[in-house]
Amino acid sequence: MSTLTFQVTGEPKGQPRPRAFARKMGSVHVARFYDSDAADAWKGAVMLAIMQAAKVGNGWHFTSEAVSVSITFAMPRPKSHSGAKGLKPSAPVAHVGKPDVDNLAKLILDQLTRSGNVWRDDSQVVSLTVHKFYATGAEQGCSVSISTLGI
Repeated sequence: MSTLTFQVTGEPKGQPRPRAFARKMGSVHVARFYDSDAADAWKGAVMLAIMQAAKVGNGWHFTSEAVSVSITFAMPRPKSHSGAKGLKPSAPVAHVGKPDVDNLAKLILDQLTRSGNVWRDDSQVVSLTVHKFYATGAEQGCSVSISTLGI
């Protein structure tokens, strides 16, 4: 069994949904699709972290085996959670707002597949654990752990 772990610093973003619009070209309406660039900076940070973590010599080898993935997101806190003396005692720990945990995880899994260094396809993920909390300090981002299962 081998394990790959890495951390990404920055504000986590969910995988944006593709958008569509119709445009009239002559007498015909044509559908066009585009991806929002709202998460491009986060995608870049995730890809950089993957490429650094999956370097040869770090103990990870491209796999076509079943894998288990654990992801923990540290989301930014709104200013309303802080008072004159720091974090308010009533400030929640769990992040229950947008972005949804499944969209956050999808972006990470898609970037792992696109990297070409981790696995063939994210369909190899047979166990996925995702947590989403408010950052306890200034450190926002996520930590990822991937383990081959040998099954």
